[in-house]
Amino acid sequence: MENPKKPQDEATRLKTLRALNILDTLPEERFDRLTRLAMRLFDVPIALVSLVDADRQWFKSSVGLSVDETPRDISFCGHAILGNDIFIIPDATKDKRFADNPLVLNDPNIRFYAGYPLKSQNGSKLGTLCILDQKARELNKGDQEALKDLASMVERELLSVQMATLDELTQISNRRGFMMLAEHCLNFCTRHETPTSLVYIDLDKFKMINDKFGHAEGDRALVAFTEQIKIAFRESDIFARLGGDEFSVLLTQATKKITEDILVRFQESLDRYNQESDCSYDLSFSYGIVEFNPEKHATVEALLEEGDLLMYDCKRQRANK
Repeated sequence: MENPKKPQDEATRLKTLRALNILDTLPEERFDRLTRLAMRLFDVPIALVSLVDADRQWFKSSVGLSVDETPRDISFCGHAILGNDIFIIPDATKDKRFADNPLVLNDPNIRFYAGYPLKSQNGSKLGTLCILDQKARELNKGDQEALKDLASMVERELLSVQMATLDELTQISNRRGFMMLAEHCLNFCTRHETPTSLVYIDLDKFKMINDKFGHAEGDRALVAFTEQIKIAFRESDIFARLGGDEFSVLLTQATKKITEDILVRFQESLDRYNQESDCSYDLSFSYGIVEFNPEKHATVEALLEEGDLLMYDCKRQRANK
C-alpha cells in the first residue's frame, strides 16, 4: 500500500480548510443533494464530499457509507488532492498503491474510485467529490465531464461557506473567521501549554489616505498592507482583517520576544515596499502584543481587547514624538 503524500501547500491548505469551520458539522441538504445526484447519475452505491484534514478524511456528505471519516493514510482522496484532474482507479485490486488497502480488503470493499479535487479560491485542494463502486469499472469522457460539473457545484457551495468568514477585499479571514480559528487554536495551546501571542495591528493614517486620495486608493493600501503581512509572518500564523484598518495575527509557538522579532521583519518588508512603490504616501502601523495567558484571557475577545488597548498606547506614543 502507498500512503498519500502531503501537498506542497499543506499548511496553507489546512488553514484554509479549517477557516471554513465546516469540519464535524451536521449534514446539509445543499451538499447531500449533490451526492445523491452523483449516486443516481453514475449508478454507484457510494458518493461522498470528502474533506482531507491533517490525519483523516471527513465526509461532509455521505451516501452509501455508514462512517463519518477514515484515516488519511489509507484514503484514496489523499491521493486525489495531489493532482488537478479526476483521479480514477478502475480496479483497486490491480493497483499496487491500493491492492492491500484496508478499504479494499475490508468494508466497503472498494474496487472503483473516481474523485475530482475541490479547490478553494486560493487554489488549495480541500478534498474531493468522489464516487465509489464495489465492482471494477471505467469512466468515459462524458461521465468525467459530468463529475467535474458536479464538483464545481460543490466548490460553489464551499465558497458560500468561505465567504461568510472571509474578508472580500483582502481575501484573508474576517473577524468572524478569526474568532472561529483563534478559539480552536487557543484551546489546543491551552491543552498543550504552547506559548502563543497575539498582535493587534492598526494601519496608520488610513483616514488621510481615503480623504486625500479616495476610497479606491484606500482599498489598494489595505490590499498592499495585507500582502506585506502575508510575506513577513509565518505560514502557520492566523491573520485577519478585523474591520476598517485594524488587523490581528495569532502566533503559536511564539513568545513576546519571537513576535517582536517577526514584527521587525514586517517593518523591514514594509520599508522595502514603501521605497519601491510609486505611492504618494507610506504605509506604517501601530501595534500591541499580548502573550496569551489562559488564566487571564478566558476568551478570544479578552485577548483582542488587551491587544487593542496596547495598540492605542503605541499610537499615542508615536503621535507624541
